[in-house]
Amino acid sequence: MTVVAAEGVGIEFGGVKAVDDVSFSVRQGEIFAIIGPNGAGKTTLFNLISGLYVPSRGRIFLSGRDVTRLPPQALATCGLSRTFQNLQIFFRMTAAENVMVGRHLHERRNVLAHLCMLPSVIRQNKATRHKAEELLAFVGLLGAADRPAGTLPYGALKRLEIARALATEPRVLLLDEPAAGCNAVETAEVDAVIQKIAAQDITVVLVEHDMRMVMKISSRIHVLDQGRTIAEGTADEVRNNAAVIAAYLGAHGSREAERARR
Repeated sequence: MTVVAAEGVGIEFGGVKAVDDVSFSVRQGEIFAIIGPNGAGKTTLFNLISGLYVPSRGRIFLSGRDVTRLPPQALATCGLSRTFQNLQIFFRMTAAENVMVGRHLHERRNVLAHLCMLPSVIRQNKATRHKAEELLAFVGLLGAADRPAGTLPYGALKRLEIARALATEPRVLLLDEPAAGCNAVETAEVDAVIQKIAAQDITVVLVEHDMRMVMKISSRIHVLDQGRTIAEGTADEVRNNAAVIAAYLGAHGSREAERARR
């Protein structure tokens, strides 16, 4: 079953085609990676899928529904969530509170009820806290639930962002460089979390420069160069594609991709 798809999507900025005629489809529970050199249009494509940009042409689909012009908040209610390349954490809030913020779509909001702290609000707050703890446990951070987010190490913050994105209960999760800036141990932790997410039939679409990680966990890989698709396929197909090697992997990248087999 196709959960998210792009059909001939494109956008220009000042006459420069940042994304040009890109199409793909991703099935339920699949880990679909988008790779390419800097400036290839990867994050721009993410911004089109998540409603931050409206494409100049082409269409975006979620579970067969045309959502091309829907804003991010509407897409969230349709089951799409994302993280960003740069951390978007509330550093003065606890880890649990950060995840609780992501539950807003599943809460009833009534100003008077909250001001009076009615029993229904207390029950809702307890349920939200319980769900946040479940998600923190899922990403390996339950022990940090009551710690201020600003005191957590960088790799833990990356997993905290993923937990908050999962709090919306998405069918599709977009991860923009989830391992960027992480050391080898932290990358392995993020890697494990992504695979656990896909095992729950949540579709994961990620942009990532760590080729060992991409080649290890991806079901399929879509390669961009200068805004256009140059290849799509399995890890083996992509790592051996001459156009991909020339445009992106090069000799060093090819060695890293090959090591992912081991």
